[in-house]
Amino acid sequence: MTTLLRIDASARGVNTQDSSRGSVSRQLATAFEQRWKMKYSQDEWIRRDLGAQPPEFISEDWIAACFTPTEQRTEAQRQILALSDTLIEEVARADIILLSTPMYNYGMPAALKAWFDQVIRINKTFSFDLTRGDFPLAPIMSGKSMVVLSSTGEFGFEAGGIRQQMNHLVPHIRTVSHYLGVEHLFDLQVQYQEFKDQRHQDSKSTALEGIGPLMDKLGPLHK
Repeated sequence: MTTLLRIDASARGVNTQDSSRGSVSRQLATAFEQRWKMKYSQDEWIRRDLGAQPPEFISEDWIAACFTPTEQRTEAQRQILALSDTLIEEVARADIILLSTPMYNYGMPAALKAWFDQVIRINKTFSFDLTRGDFPLAPIMSGKSMVVLSSTGEFGFEAGGIRQQMNHLVPHIRTVSHYLGVEHLFDLQVQYQEFKDQRHQDSKSTALEGIGPLMDKLGPLHK
């Protein structure tokens, strides 16, 4: 049985009355989930809605608690790390992380960045060893896949596109997800959202059509 962790980062919900006002990335993730369930009905799903319940930002006290040996932590420090512990446990259980997110200001929503800051944690998801030379960080977990389903107001963020250098969303996610044990990352993106024209509809159709082939790639990795 495969375990999937679905994370939704959009501040928008799903608008059942007018889909144009709802979250496109959530729509894409729901389409993926529905198709996955039809094919693999026995699999387990974990859900985390960052848009509805944003994680707290890390603080000086949070950092101090992380670097305090477990057996020496105070009750207050254990409470500070409680959410981080829960979020990391969800990641640890997951074989596949299904991440739906919009692009805000050419990068991650603040809630998603806060989530990464909570889960990428020394001695929990990565180790630090100076004997490794100039690359002392190494992931503790391994063998995971991540699917990034995103939406953008503009267009041309793909490799070779006119806004490739402005895409700080997927490249950032690709870099930091390595420290969560992600070894395979796939992404589908809906563009032209602010233009609300045929190009946007075509982009959405292309992304939806891409779910099937993407599942064909994922299946052999985790079945």
